Amino acid sequence: MASKRLLVLVPAPENGATGSATPSHAAPSLGTAKDIRATLARFNTASDGGTKKSLGTEILHGPGILVELPSGQDLVNQALITVIEEDIAWPVLMRLCRTQNWALQDPSTGRIFGAQHM
Repeated sequence: MASKRLLVLVPAPENGATGSATPSHAAPSLGTAKDIRATLARFNTASDGGTKKSLGTEILHGPGILVELPSGQDLVNQALITVIEEDIAWPVLMRLCRTQNWALQDPSTGRIFGAQHM
């Protein structure tokens, strides 16, 4: 069995941007939790209807992925993606990033990919 891979779903950086916000500017967001859930539902990703297992986090299940959204926030700046089955997950994640102008960041290297302009 292949190991799971962790990625962070973030707003795509502007062309030429490094991806970090300056202290004087608020970090860009993915949107509201409600809007993100609606968007992910179009990509067959939603709650399994079970009870919440971790405080402050909502877990959504999708094709080859788990998405962890912070709960209790108006705007969501990032979501944690656990890739369980890469062959199934990558086409969905790339299409999601292209259509929403979102990107994926590898937390261990900082590399950002999947953004429409990249």
